[in-house]
Amino acid sequence: MAVFDFDLARRWARFDPQKTLARRRDNELPFVNANLIGGQGLLLDTCVYIDQMQDRSPQVLDDLIAHRQANHSTVAIQELMHTVGVLNPSDARTEGVIAEIGKQIKAMPQHRVFAPDIEILGRAALLSGILCRLQGYGRGGKLRALQDCVLFLQAQKLGLVVLTANVGDYDILLQLIPTRRGAVLPPKVTQLRRPTARNTSMTPACRHRSPSPHRCQRARISRAGA
Repeated sequence: MAVFDFDLARRWARFDPQKTLARRRDNELPFVNANLIGGQGLLLDTCVYIDQMQDRSPQVLDDLIAHRQANHSTVAIQELMHTVGVLNPSDARTEGVIAEIGKQIKAMPQHRVFAPDIEILGRAALLSGILCRLQGYGRGGKLRALQDCVLFLQAQKLGLVVLTANVGDYDILLQLIPTRRGAVLPPKVTQLRRPTARNTSMTPACRHRSPSPHRCQRARISRAGA
């Protein structure tokens, strides 16, 4: 039977600084070092799958995934399946996009797919609430914050490193909960970029997680499941 310790979670959250946090300078962030490809196992954020499907991931990121153990979260599966549901069935491009997402999910080895437990889910909800309050996230950012917090705490518990291009949000999480197993971010010059319906030049962040149908037509299967 799953049991959540409410009081322990409240004590755990004493790190709350009760003030808005600013993004740190690049030299303070754990960007990927192309000369240090080997290391801890990875837990992939959803944006990694999307950028690989769109054939937009930089070579250093592909090398990192190829040389480290890649692990997968049910959080990413959930977000990818949300994309399947949200795509317009009447659009001629939809079936191709759905097929590529299916290949991504089917390529994930079962022994490397992890589901967050009740402790992670409860604490992630608490952490995301703190994050939304401190940073003033609106309605559209609350679900994103919750998913990010689940992945962040899940990686901590598993002893893995989150691989993400979401520089802004994960930097704030690392400031709240400093850890050696924080987010591994792409180098500044090769950060993942993904166009969105609203802004095709936005800075790299997993803020809009649905892949663009016309770009996914050029997709290739991720090596993350190898």
